[in-house]
Amino acid sequence: MSPGSVLAFSGGVGGAKLALGLATVLPPDRLTLVVNTGDDEEFFGLHVAPDLDTVMYTLAGVVNAATGWGVAEETFHSLDMLGRYGAPTWFRLGDRDLATHVLRRQRLDEGRSLSEVTEELCHRLGVRHLIVPMSDHPVRTVVETDEGELAFQSYFVERRCEPRVRGLRFERAVDALPAPGVARALRSASTLIFCPSNPWLSVDPILAVPGIREAVRAFRGRRLAVSPIVGGKALKGPADKIMSELGYDVSTIGIADYYRGLCDTLVIDEIDRGDVPAIEARGMSAYSTGTVMRTPEEKIALARDLLRIADAG
Repeated sequence: MSPGSVLAFSGGVGGAKLALGLATVLPPDRLTLVVNTGDDEEFFGLHVAPDLDTVMYTLAGVVNAATGWGVAEETFHSLDMLGRYGAPTWFRLGDRDLATHVLRRQRLDEGRSLSEVTEELCHRLGVRHLIVPMSDHPVRTVVETDEGELAFQSYFVERRCEPRVRGLRFERAVDALPAPGVARALRSASTLIFCPSNPWLSVDPILAVPGIREAVRAFRGRRLAVSPIVGGKALKGPADKIMSELGYDVSTIGIADYYRGLCDTLVIDEIDRGDVPAIEARGMSAYSTGTVMRTPEEKIALARDLLRIADAG
């Protein structure tokens, strides 16, 4: 990577918004996006990678803007036919999206790594910035709930995050290795950014890959995290619900507790600027700005703010 390069850890929709802002202001040789794959699952024999695809579709300009995930102008004829055959259809795979999973499965069966397949898919869609999975080895998020253990997609999509969360574990993480692109970026980047993704569902799986948490703690450059909690609520997804169920304060202060020892600066929304003293008491600096990214301009503005904070040291 080039001098002044950035490594960003991302989950799905929230992370993809900031990833787009960063990709707009940084050239490809100065940005690596490392994406959670704990959400990956097999459906109908296909390898589905929701977070990787959300970031890829977003940077390619083909994402469904209304949902923040999936492909624009999607249809579901294949899924409807599968339903007629009696197959479960609770995980909504669109016709265009299916093409991604079919090709991914084919390439993986040919012996290519998930990193190599992701690079090919991005190239075909015109994405020039490097998007890499956290690992080329399978790691699967398992949610421990009051109803027993649930595979991530069963908890998140089928059960709509209704069961109470008691904990999380990352199956096969102990046997995984960071993908080559992750290891390279951790060595060479000057700035590490945690996108405003759910810390427990999107960031924890990345940090569970052996060597990554340790490398983040030892990272010599600037480390920033963007809070996914604004005004005591998650903008999207169950981060606030999970925080409460795991015993965290549902606020930017709770997010600071999570990131203690992992980042130098927590970036929060202006509405939460009153939390700055409590965050700083946890051993990190805090910076308030506009973190709600509804428009392309807001995505770019936040990306520029983060780079200014990093440059200020």
